[in-house]
Order: sequence, then structure tokens, then C-alpha cells
Amino acid sequence: MTDEAQLTEKLWKALKSDMTVMLGLTGVEEGHSQPMTAQFDDESEHGGAIWFFTATDTDLVREMGERHRSVLHFASKGHEVFASLHGELVRDTDRATIDRLWNRFVAAWFEGGKDDPKLQLLRFEPEKGQVWLNEHSLVAGVKLLLGRDPKAEYKDKTGHVQLPH
Repeated sequence: MTDEAQLTEKLWKALKSDMTVMLGLTGVEEGHSQPMTAQFDDESEHGGAIWFFTATDTDLVREMGERHRSVLHFASKGHEVFASLHGELVRDTDRATIDRLWNRFVAAWFEGGKDDPKLQLLRFEPEKGQVWLNEHSLVAGVKLLLGRDPKAEYKDKTGHVQLPH
């Protein structure tokens, strides 16, 4: 049986490995989620804030104000982990955090570097979510061919999680 701690651990491991998520604002009439590259503090082993570098002139930043309720959707590259996380998205201007998370991939997007006037750091503070594991889809397919119901084992591969931020 997979418990909340195992689901959370597998989620964070997959997020840190793949880094690409869909991020959007909740309650926005014509809002949509958009692909974003997640950044993580080395200090945060299994939880905490998820950071994003973006530009001040994006729809997401213009619509959110200083902070906004948000949703983050994730599917790992191998489709072993899926998640939908809810939390608060906050504009952040902390230069020490920008310095700590800055890397050559982020730098490629901002001609002015860390001092680019369009640079905006966002902090997603996850609170809760749902995680689905799909670790054995091949095994489930074989069981189905053999006449067994794979749903019985799958029910332990999903759950709601509370996330520290």
C-alpha cells in the first residue's frame, strides 16, 4: 500500500528530475495553464516552495497581482507520476533567492541578466494536491489479458497529500 509520505516522496523526486509543469491561476475567467520550468532550493529535500523565473509582461504575471491562488499540473516524462497541486503563487523579489536559483538556462532568456527589468521570480507555495502513480502499467495490461482486474491494485496508487510550504 502506498501512503501519503510515499506519494509525496515520489512526487518530489519526479518533479525535481523533470522540472516541467503546467502552471495556472484559479478563478480567472479566461485563465489557462502554461508550461513552466520549476526551480528548487537544494535545502528542500521533500517539499517547500517551487520557484519559476518568468517575465513581468506575461499574461500570468499581469493577471496575478502580487499573489493569487494557483494550480500546478504535472506528468512525469515516463508517465509514472501525475499530480495536481493547489497553493498560492507569489511574486518574489528576493535577490539572494534569485542569485541562488540563477543558472545558464534561465540566463538565456534575460538579456539584462539578473538585473533585467522584465525578470520576475515567482514562488509557488503548495498546500495540497492529488498524486497518481502509474508505475506498473505494463503489469496491469498483462493482468487484464489474464482476466484479472488491475483496478484493485491501482486504488493504492493514488491519494490526496498535504504539502509543507
